[in-house]
Amino acid sequence: MKIFVNHTNHPSERWSAEQITAAKIYGEIVDVPFPAISADAVAEEVRELAQVNLEKILTFKPAAVLCQGEFNYTFAMVELLKNSGVIVVAATSERIAHAEILPDGSTRQISTFRFVQFREY
Repeated sequence: MKIFVNHTNHPSERWSAEQITAAKIYGEIVDVPFPAISADAVAEEVRELAQVNLEKILTFKPAAVLCQGEFNYTFAMVELLKNSGVIVVAATSERIAHAEILPDGSTRQISTFRFVQFREY
């Protein structure tokens, strides 16, 4: 069975029908949660965390992995996955924003993201 690993902070159960359909082209969706990464973590800690999660992800023998989140970790994970011969993608979306100036002068912004496609790294 082909597997599409979702390695993000966004569980696939909350995805739109369009995103689920696009992911299933690669295989059945398996969520491998993105780790919480401290802003105080040094580069070596981030790389080590990526290595640990790489081993988890590779147990699924994924056809592709969606990897998005904290930038340094994502960069490390994408490199590791690609060096392991795995297709790695990012989700692209259209952002629709509405800003409103409140009576106290502050701004409230509501953003809606509409999935468009997966784009390969």
